[in-house]
Amino acid sequence: MKHRLLLTLAVALAAISSLAASTRYAGADISLLPEYEEAGALYLDYNGAPIQGSALDYFVSQGLEMMRIRLFVNPANYNGPDKDPNACQSLDYIIPICKRIKDAGVPLMLDFHYSDTWADPAKQWTPTDWVGLNDEQLYQKIYDYTRETLETLAAEGVKPDFIQTGNEISYGMLWGAWNAPASSLKKCYSNSDANWPRFIKLLKQAGKACREVCPDAAIVLHTERVPNIPVLRNFYNRMREGEVDYDIIGLSYYPYFHGPLSNLKAALDNMVANFPDKQIMLVEAGYPYKWEVPGTTYDYSSVYPYSDAGQHAFTAALVDMAKSYANVTAIIWWWAEYNAYRTNLSGWYNAPLFDSLNGRACTALQALALFGDKAGVEAVTADPAGDDGLGPWYNLMGQPVTDTTAPGLYFRNGRKLLVK
Repeated sequence: MKHRLLLTLAVALAAISSLAASTRYAGADISLLPEYEEAGALYLDYNGAPIQGSALDYFVSQGLEMMRIRLFVNPANYNGPDKDPNACQSLDYIIPICKRIKDAGVPLMLDFHYSDTWADPAKQWTPTDWVGLNDEQLYQKIYDYTRETLETLAAEGVKPDFIQTGNEISYGMLWGAWNAPASSLKKCYSNSDANWPRFIKLLKQAGKACREVCPDAAIVLHTERVPNIPVLRNFYNRMREGEVDYDIIGLSYYPYFHGPLSNLKAALDNMVANFPDKQIMLVEAGYPYKWEVPGTTYDYSSVYPYSDAGQHAFTAALVDMAKSYANVTAIIWWWAEYNAYRTNLSGWYNAPLFDSLNGRACTALQALALFGDKAGVEAVTADPAGDDGLGPWYNLMGQPVTDTTAPGLYFRNGRKLLVK
């Protein structure tokens, strides 16, 4: 028993050390940027002047440090009633934008949807070309597809740094064809063991390919049940029991769907308590700068009005909350590049980081950037050894230190301090 306790303590200390030394990223999903550029969207800075370079360049110049790109298997094959031209990111499509991200010097997160169209909690349709495969064949197929995709990206010089093996997979993935009978779909529910072994095997096969081709990349398991903590906890408990190999808990958090920040806090508290060895990334987040997002189920506008100032205030509050957790290491704004200004594209979406009505950057971008380590290092201006009421700094071993005048690297609330 004594040896077991010592081992447990050692593992816990190692996890704390790793988390204390983790890099924090403010980031953006820019998967549709080539479409807006082709349409001639005019991107302006906060004051209305044309930005220098592309929206990607501007995001990086403003302090964003990670970019996320989604990938569909073969979007041209999908012919369901909800076919969406925005779900167009084939492998050929993403290679050029991935190269641009790498050239910009920021990490790349690749989001495998394992579908020909949007994969989310309401639909995880099996790619058309895979529909006729049985489960054993699917296990091999997801391994082969993941491996071949990553090998292609590697050959192009764009190995991802973070890899999502599935998108919002709270209820499993590869359920079946979009037009299959509902009774035949292979969904996973927390109150049933049905289909979980199959789902776990699929994830293991995808993860195996990731480890073989991109051994330095971190694997993210992405869910979105922030308001439903029992379902959220059940998912990651099953991953642990099934010995699924992954590094990061990925969450979606949209307050207009998932409720107030207190819901997110409760979910983060639970994840930290139950999975202390895992990093947590908010791989999708957003809030409107004008009118409410279609389908909104929670109106937060009395606290954070639908305006540039309201979007900024929400983002600042989100960043402040996330910074209070050593485990939370990224906030990625979804569809940040959306901008229909001076184009013939629809301007319906109203929660990006550019205003489609005037092309200007939303000031929420400034608040978001403060989460990242780049902003954190620049923000350290007080005497590092002084008592500023913000709590202790930590060294690379995760130990609190009272004197940071000695040479070394120190961490606190998402900020880094380098003393030479």
